[in-house]
Amino acid sequence: MSVTPYWELIFDADGDVDGGRRDRLAAEVGRRGVRDLIVFAHGWNTDRSGASALYSRFFAPMPALAPAARIGYVGVVWPSMRFSDEPIPDFPRSAATGVGAFRRRTLDGKTRRALLAAFPGRAAVVDRIGRLLEERPPGEALLEEFGRLVRSLVDVAPPGPQALFAADLLAEGVPQDGPQMFAAPTAEVCEEFARALAVLEAGRPVSDGPAAEPEAGPGTGPGVVGFSLPDPWDGAHELLRQATYYAMKRRAGTVGERGLGPFVGRLAAVAPAVRVHLVGHSFGGRLVSFALRGLPDGVRTVKSVTLLQGAFSHYAFAARLPHDARAGGVLEGQQHRIDGPLVCCHSSFDAALGTMYPLASRMAGDARGAVEEFGVGSVLGAKWGAMGHDGVQAVPGTRACTLAEALAGPLPASGCVNVDAAAVVRRGGAPAGAHSDIVHPELARLVLAAGRVR
Repeated sequence: MSVTPYWELIFDADGDVDGGRRDRLAAEVGRRGVRDLIVFAHGWNTDRSGASALYSRFFAPMPALAPAARIGYVGVVWPSMRFSDEPIPDFPRSAATGVGAFRRRTLDGKTRRALLAAFPGRAAVVDRIGRLLEERPPGEALLEEFGRLVRSLVDVAPPGPQALFAADLLAEGVPQDGPQMFAAPTAEVCEEFARALAVLEAGRPVSDGPAAEPEAGPGTGPGVVGFSLPDPWDGAHELLRQATYYAMKRRAGTVGERGLGPFVGRLAAVAPAVRVHLVGHSFGGRLVSFALRGLPDGVRTVKSVTLLQGAFSHYAFAARLPHDARAGGVLEGQQHRIDGPLVCCHSSFDAALGTMYPLASRMAGDARGAVEEFGVGSVLGAKWGAMGHDGVQAVPGTRACTLAEALAGPLPASGCVNVDAAAVVRRGGAPAGAHSDIVHPELARLVLAAGRVR
């Protein structure tokens, strides 16, 4: 690890914590003279070593940036996974990519092992999914079997506490239904994913840069979105990916509210002078946000929350949705539990959140035929968008600035702040784009600035 003192908190899928590590951290943080404790939750990572590597690289600049501060560092480890074909900038790449690559994916060995680790006891289901992706049999019947297997793998309606943490929005107090990709015919869902992948691979993600020329061939060319009649199997691997993300998103809420939030409350009882700063990447942003809901009453030790490309609804903190006055976010008002600001970084280069996230959230009906309209201000993106694409939405008083402006400071002392981080969060290939391009000293500085760590 690049910094010290450093601790890790390890949670299972239901939010239960490794008690020994929890107690060691609580006992040592005071003895080590820590004043500011930075707690980072990863997004999709296959294992503890991957998460630790991310933390080591992200934390590395902080001691030099705040040499007089007494900082302690915590890495949150929770059971999520990453598909091995997703390139992460500055980390080893495990699979070659190129135009058409993601529409022809089978289940590689690393991803298969990650699925088995993330969903134990489902070896037969994973094997059958892998065979179908390899064989790509004709006809809708076997595509429907594929869809049923995917739904079975991720437990669309899981037993235990996780069932309570899937929704980002409430309609008249009732959690909104799950993504339409689980209810619509599998062939239709896979066709839409195939079209979206064609957009990304042709160089037309939701970025502000010029579009690259797509690979020449039948049904392609400038201005043409994918194939007029896409093979639904071209989108089947993406359905599997997005379904596992749905399960990871659900776990993130569970771990945050049932695990991390109560831990912060426990820490406040034994070390009340320690200032806590929560940081989350991707679904880790959802995890630390739900931790606010799990704080015991009266705890005011959380001094900042920084969301790095948060993979959950941009309306999660809203009291009412602009397009539905009966609905609001499940985290309405939780930003007021922070004794400081909620800082939300977003980037137009994040294709995972700018294209795939809203498409997976609402696949049929509203989303039908909307792939061509993705971009800032698109109807689909506005209604089903994510924090990391355009920031916190529909929360009165939310400020907005560029990363340069945020670093010039000072940041607001409270409330929501959207920071356009596209100046640095901009590298990455299909299908995720720049979603994982977060290891930058500028973002480390932003975390310190949000918490007034000096």
